[in-house]
Amino acid sequence: MKINQIEPYLSDKESIAVAEYLKSGGWLTEFKKTQEFERRIAEYIGVKHAVVVPSGTVALYLALLSVGIKPGDKVAVPNYTMIATINVIKWAGAEPIIFDVNEDTMCMDFNAIKSSIFSFKAILYVAINGRSGNMNDYVNYCKDNNLFLIEDSAQAMGSCFENKFLGTFGDLGVFSLTPHKIITTGQGGIIITNNSEYYSKVKALKDFSRTKPGVDIHNDIGYNFKFTDIQSVIGIEQIKTIDFRIQRKKKLYDDYYNKLVHLNQIQFFETDLDQVTPWAIDIVLKSKEIRDDLAKFLLDKGIGSRVFYPALNSQLPYSHFESGSFPISESITERGLWLPSSIGLRDDELEYICDNIIEYFK
Repeated sequence: MKINQIEPYLSDKESIAVAEYLKSGGWLTEFKKTQEFERRIAEYIGVKHAVVVPSGTVALYLALLSVGIKPGDKVAVPNYTMIATINVIKWAGAEPIIFDVNEDTMCMDFNAIKSSIFSFKAILYVAINGRSGNMNDYVNYCKDNNLFLIEDSAQAMGSCFENKFLGTFGDLGVFSLTPHKIITTGQGGIIITNNSEYYSKVKALKDFSRTKPGVDIHNDIGYNFKFTDIQSVIGIEQIKTIDFRIQRKKKLYDDYYNKLVHLNQIQFFETDLDQVTPWAIDIVLKSKEIRDDLAKFLLDKGIGSRVFYPALNSQLPYSHFESGSFPISESITERGLWLPSSIGLRDDELEYICDNIIEYFK
């Protein structure tokens, strides 16, 4: 038996839709199917505008540029996130200011933000694995201090805070469409906003800052960050089944929790499944050594897993941020493990995984 830590969930419907599109004579590049995909996303989330681009990283970068982040600006970012989150701040020429996280959610510590001596232009808030802190605190803080709030919700499609979708609290929100996300187009990112000015800036920047589509007159320096209709055909079929995907992710988390919560060697994060759609099943072990040994034990049994992202300040490009200054993220990232989390994971496979974890701790 070989069980991947995570893999995309595809059905015959994607195959049929792609074949039909190819037979239709479509040009593959961004056109009507992309417009339909963007419309479906906006309707599902309940926002005015959605724009799809080649990656979540590009989406974050364009979100920063659309609100005017420029060299010299400071942007707050959590010490626990995928490295793309901080990289885009550097791409924009701005200065990232790193903050530790809350141990209950692994999201940015609001008290650390409030007590900071730095003057920011924006907060880049990351919802980790569908969880968030109190988003109202961040919204109010940003309004009171004239800051932009951009949500990196790459891992939070379908998750809510107080029954409102994550990604909709900030000036702009961003989702990812990589193969291990709730819906996927292989690669891709989504920018959502209710602000028409930001929307127009993003649309222009992704298409060379043309004065209008298909015209080679340009108002500014722009980029070629267009999507493709062939990806959108897949995305349309994926988003049609998003309710099933969300419910399956929640059931996986619930099943793992119920089978493993009795093990005192494993810590689960508190997860309200009424609000949170877990992207992956995440657990924390007592030590790095146990975490690594468990991962090896599972691999020997044909079970894939993945360690947490390293703390940003432990990554070479950001090692100038002092070690020991972020105790929660530095500790938990060395002990965290993602278990197999595919939407298509069968119940008997989940049983096999849990039986082996229980066996390991015996």
